[in-house]
Amino acid sequence: MRIGVAGIGKMGAAIAARLVELGHDVAVWNRTPNKARAIANATVASTPAELARHSEAIITILTDAAALDAVYKGKGGLITGEIAGRLFIEMSTVLPATEMALAETVRAKGATFVECPVGGSTGPARQGKLIGLMGADDADAARARPILEQLCRRVEHAGPVGAGSILKFTINMPLMIYWQALGEALALAQSIPLDPARLMDLLSETSGGPNVLKARGPGVAAMLKGGDPGPVTFNVDGGIKDIRAMLAEAKSRSIELPLLERALACYEETKRHRSGEAEVSTVSVYWATRGKQ
Repeated sequence: MRIGVAGIGKMGAAIAARLVELGHDVAVWNRTPNKARAIANATVASTPAELARHSEAIITILTDAAALDAVYKGKGGLITGEIAGRLFIEMSTVLPATEMALAETVRAKGATFVECPVGGSTGPARQGKLIGLMGADDADAARARPILEQLCRRVEHAGPVGAGSILKFTINMPLMIYWQALGEALALAQSIPLDPARLMDLLSETSGGPNVLKARGPGVAAMLKGGDPGPVTFNVDGGIKDIRAMLAEAKSRSIELPLLERALACYEETKRHRSGEAEVSTVSVYWATRGKQ
C-alpha cells in the first residue's frame, strides 16, 4: 500500500521503518525534515497535505492535541486538500474528546478515521509487536486491521472512537505508578549489600515485577551504579504529559485517582532534579537515592 506517516519521533520512525521493511510504499513527514530524511527508502513529503495526496492510508503519531490540530488543519495540513476515501489511523496519546472531535472533522471530508494508540516502545514498534488499542466503527476497524496487524502483536477493538484512548490510559496508568513504587522499594533496599543487577533480576522474577522489568531492569541497575541506562525509549516528560491527561479525563468523569495524583508530583520533582528528557525509569532511580543527594 501507499502509506504515509506524519510525526517521525522515536515511535513514528520505528513504525515507518517497519512499514518500509514490509514492502509498502512509504512517505513520511515531520516538522523537522532531517528526522524524516533519516528513514531509509521512504519518500519525504514537504507538507502534511502532500503526504495525504501520496497515501491511501495515513498514520499520525504526534505529541499532543495542539500538534494534531496543526498537522491536520493548519496551513498545508493533512485534511486541507481532497482526502475522500483515504484512511486515517491516529496513534497519539491524547484525550478521548480530542480524538472524537478530530474523527468528526475527518469524516466530514469523506475520509475514514480510526484511533489506535499503542502499548509498547520503539523496540516492539520496530518488530511489529505493539499492542493496538483501537477505537472505531466496526467497518472502519475492519479496514484498518490489516495494517495494524503488521505493526501489532495484538489489536484490541475497544469500541467507538474515544474508547481506544481510554484503554490506553487504562494500560499505562499502572505502569506510571509502578516506576514510583519501584523507586520507593529500591530506597528501602539500599541497606542490603546486593548488587543492583541481581536485585533487579530478582524483582523481575517475582509476582510484583511487571513485564517491563525484563527490558528496563538492566538499565535501572546501570543507573543505580552511576552508569548509562541505554537508549531512551520513553522519557520523564512523556510520563508527565500522559499522567496529566489521565487525571484530566478522570476529573471529567468525577473519578478520584489519589495514587496517580501523588505520582505526578513525584515525577515533577524528578524532572526538577534530573531531566525531563531522561528515561522514564529515572523516576525509580531518583527516588531510590533521593535521601543521598
